[in-house]
Amino acid sequence: MGSFELGGKVALVTGGTRGIGLATAKALQARGAEVAITGRDPDNAAAVAASIGTGVLGIGADVADREAVQRAVDETVAKFGRLDVAVANAGVTAKVATVRGMRPEEFENVVRVNLLGAYHTADAALPHILEGRGHISLVASIYAFTQGAFVAPYAASKAGVEQLGRALRVELAPHGASTSVVYFGFVDTDMVRFDESTDPLGARGTGLVPWPLSQRLTPEQGAAALVRGIEQRAAQVVAPRQWEVLSLLRGVVNPGVDFVMSRLPLIRDLVAQGDRANSDTEIRH
Repeated sequence: MGSFELGGKVALVTGGTRGIGLATAKALQARGAEVAITGRDPDNAAAVAASIGTGVLGIGADVADREAVQRAVDETVAKFGRLDVAVANAGVTAKVATVRGMRPEEFENVVRVNLLGAYHTADAALPHILEGRGHISLVASIYAFTQGAFVAPYAASKAGVEQLGRALRVELAPHGASTSVVYFGFVDTDMVRFDESTDPLGARGTGLVPWPLSQRLTPEQGAAALVRGIEQRAAQVVAPRQWEVLSLLRGVVNPGVDFVMSRLPLIRDLVAQGDRANSDTEIRH
């Protein structure tokens, strides 16, 4: 399948009012695409869209609401006449905790937003993507293939996004359309900024990740990788690139990582802390 020219195309980016989503919308517009962005607050979405420039539409929509996502797609097509690219970027994570220490509603909300939100976006966009032989980008995470202790709902939901994207890749190919699964490491957004005073477990956990895996991308660097993946119709995008090795070796590395982590005294201490981390706090983007 050949390259994908973005000039003159129309793209929808969920969670497009901040972070990677906002940077992606700007990058798509800079390449000549008209762009619709969604956010939960319609007034804020409209204001952010206006700040990006002409040819950008802001729409209020919660991706956990199937009908809201469908309305966003319909509004995009009504405004621009078509839809060629859908970027399922909107996501949420709960405060770092063990499964035991997390409220069930928190766990379910993360899965609802991250996994079902990606499905709602892809499903609503599919008729237009197929018609125009377009492209869907699903934002997963390196947690789709690495150890997800203390962030289990996030890791589980992103692993689900990976499998959704892989399935769509095969199912869309006969129609001339394509799908990318995007695996980001640590991006410098609110989602991965942990304050020792408010989320000590999160701060300690991220501090255990060795360099260069702990390297943080800017939202602009993440967006550049994502948009490049669209232009190349890439099956997967991994950023930073050093995570590619772990992705390739996951079947060999992951059992060893699980074995070692389950026996480390430090991890046992973190588990005890995580079991007590029951909180309603969450960070959205």
